[in-house]
Amino acid sequence: MIKTDILIIGAGPTGLFTVFEAGLLKMRCHIIDALPQPGGQLAELYPKKPIYDIPGFPEVDAGVLVDNLMKQIEPFEPTFTLGERAETLEKLEDGTFIVTTNKGTKHHAPIVAIAGGLGSFEPRKPKLDKLEFYEERGVEYMVKNPEQFEGKDIIIAGGGDSALDWTIYLAEKAKSLTLIHRRNEFRGALDSVEKVQALKDAGKVELITPAEVVALHGEDKLEKITIKKADGDVFHKSCDYLIPLFGLAPKLGPLADWGLEIEKNAIKVDNTLDYQTNIPGVYAIGDINTYPGKLKLILCGFHEATLMCQSAYQRINPGKRFVLKYTTVGGVKGFDGSLKEAPKAVVKAFD
Repeated sequence: MIKTDILIIGAGPTGLFTVFEAGLLKMRCHIIDALPQPGGQLAELYPKKPIYDIPGFPEVDAGVLVDNLMKQIEPFEPTFTLGERAETLEKLEDGTFIVTTNKGTKHHAPIVAIAGGLGSFEPRKPKLDKLEFYEERGVEYMVKNPEQFEGKDIIIAGGGDSALDWTIYLAEKAKSLTLIHRRNEFRGALDSVEKVQALKDAGKVELITPAEVVALHGEDKLEKITIKKADGDVFHKSCDYLIPLFGLAPKLGPLADWGLEIEKNAIKVDNTLDYQTNIPGVYAIGDINTYPGKLKLILCGFHEATLMCQSAYQRINPGKRFVLKYTTVGGVKGFDGSLKEAPKAVVKAFD
């Protein structure tokens, strides 16, 4: 039985930052994640994708952000159960919880913080004949290694932030890059739309809208696709890679059977105070929760984790007063009481 103060479900950026905020309050954390390494979607799906909305970082690669978060929480010595999925939740008579994984590992804690991002997920796939045959033979649903696409003819399909972001990023690496979207309007950030338009005007990106991919061709690997425009025009285009970016289909998995209040595949929480669920002592933070005005942003998850930890401290230490001290004044002290230096990865970012 693994015992801890706060049991965190999910090792994405929100879950990792929870360790830091809990550590400032002298609460120990243990993290469960189904993936074999910390970082969540950032590490698994797009470790080299640039992120632009982290305060203090005009641009930071997803993998670098994860590395920095891991450095930041080192003083608080978190422990992990990786490669195992949280399966069941049992509430004991004393109000504490036992969470058991699919491999039978049991964890005991007075607080459970669900920070599972989108839950378990898989890419939304276009309905195309022989699609599975071409997967990893030219059809890729994510960009783990951008160098793989250097000097190649690439076609990206989609109209959201991911499609726009990767179009902007890969335009400088690819031999040619084409973006196909079924509408003339894009759903992504206005700034990204303007950057793609500028790349089109500069001749670095071909934009085909409104249109969609209707067929794939090639003997052993993808060689070309068939495109159908809204006006009925049908034509072929050669390519090395097709990257369909239509988002992820989230699934709560076993969490859906924990007795939590669910709305549109997300966990409802009380955002007026502490992001607690309908089960006292169980919180949901980050992309996995929902409440009026919810925004699925990493920085919002950091905010939710901070307030959640304050509430968790009061549940674990009822009636005990805690005086919040700014880290700029008190520094960051580990559980042994020693003052820790700022992580070198973070210091270097500001050199």
